[in-house]
Amino acid sequence: MKASQEPVVRFIEIWSRRWNGLSLALQFVVAGGFGLLAVMLVVGFWVTSQIRQSVIHNSAATTALYVDSVIAPLLPDLRKSRELNDNVKRALDETLGQGALGKRLFSFKLWRRDGVILYAKNAALIGQQFAPSTNLRSAFDGNVVAEFNKLDGEDDEEERVSGLPLLEIYNPVREPWSGEVVAVSEFYEISDDFQATLASALLSSWLIVAGATLAALLLLSGIVMRGSSTIDRQRGVLQGQVSELQALVSQNRALRLRVQRASRRATALNERYLRRIGADLHDGPAQLVALAALRVDSPILSGEGASSESRNAEVTMIRKTLDDAMREIRDICNGLVLPQIETAAVGDILRLVTDEHQRRTGTSVALELSGQLPELGASEKISIYRFVQEGLNNAYRHGKGKGQAVKAGSKGGKLSVEVSDRGPGFGSARAEGLGLAGLRERIESIGGQFETTSGPQGTRLVIVLAVEEQS
Repeated sequence: MKASQEPVVRFIEIWSRRWNGLSLALQFVVAGGFGLLAVMLVVGFWVTSQIRQSVIHNSAATTALYVDSVIAPLLPDLRKSRELNDNVKRALDETLGQGALGKRLFSFKLWRRDGVILYAKNAALIGQQFAPSTNLRSAFDGNVVAEFNKLDGEDDEEERVSGLPLLEIYNPVREPWSGEVVAVSEFYEISDDFQATLASALLSSWLIVAGATLAALLLLSGIVMRGSSTIDRQRGVLQGQVSELQALVSQNRALRLRVQRASRRATALNERYLRRIGADLHDGPAQLVALAALRVDSPILSGEGASSESRNAEVTMIRKTLDDAMREIRDICNGLVLPQIETAAVGDILRLVTDEHQRRTGTSVALELSGQLPELGASEKISIYRFVQEGLNNAYRHGKGKGQAVKAGSKGGKLSVEVSDRGPGFGSARAEGLGLAGLRERIESIGGQFETTSGPQGTRLVIVLAVEEQS
């Protein structure tokens, strides 16, 4: 691209950006305004031209008829006489120099076909020959020709210097019996009133054309502005919906990532759970069963020298060991198997888990339910049960069961459940152990929030679930 073209290109780009930045209504007003202005000028000039020609022609025809009725009787047979005699000239002088006709006519000329002036009010022009003008030739063809203030002929010097508004009329003079044009009378009418009338007619026509154009522009602009307003309003709504959709897409992407992370962590935690269960079974019931098996093979039972009392005592010890093993197995199973909570209400679930904890630990739990709690799905109910169960277990283990409390309430479309105690809290070394970490993953995987606060004044665990998403 040449360097001289770069400013032009930049100018076009700048105005293109500015133009595209305008509203549709304003673009239409600007573009439509210029378009209608161009149409108005074309139509206005055409209409005023037609009006001007019509007014000039009608006025000229009337004047020509009047002048012809006065002059024609004075003229001889111009087919036989190529010049006018003095009597005719004198009669024309008298007719054209007095009365109403004399006041209206500034000058008068009688032309022969070859361009010779047979008669003129200015006697110096009589007998002179000029090249026939276009208007003169048209008049000899039988047409009445008129022009207003257009004095450009060689013979128009006197009229040009006068400075008066003059209506120039070429009127064919016809032979009475044949109708043949034998001469042309050219006269100039003083047209002060005609000029004012013509100006008024032209002004009126321009006002009408301009008014019609303005009315059309206002009407179309009103329609376009109404449509533009509707488009802008719909565009705003659409942009708002697009923004909401983008926000939802971002939230869904974040939730998907959270679910993916929670799923990966849940897999690892499940493995850790299995390991803990295996360790509990190995270290507890398995050891007791192994001990019982060893006692079965003891010499007291298999030997012949043992007394019956020793054997009974050994059997009693084996039975007690097996009972302890069964009790530990049942305790482990009770921690894994849930009661039937899918069909229970949230309030009933909270009462169930607190009653079980009080029965199992012999401690008291303060339960506070605020208002009507919403109905949730099975996964949310299980999560709440496990959360309260693990929270109370931590309160019993770490807080010695002091000040145990469970609170639940619904507000603003969110359900919150809180488990707290007034124990010494847990330090950073054991903050969020295996149970709490698993609960956090479970709660966040269903879109909830999990908060943990622990200090010398006690521990507070809170979960928040969005009820709208669960309905």
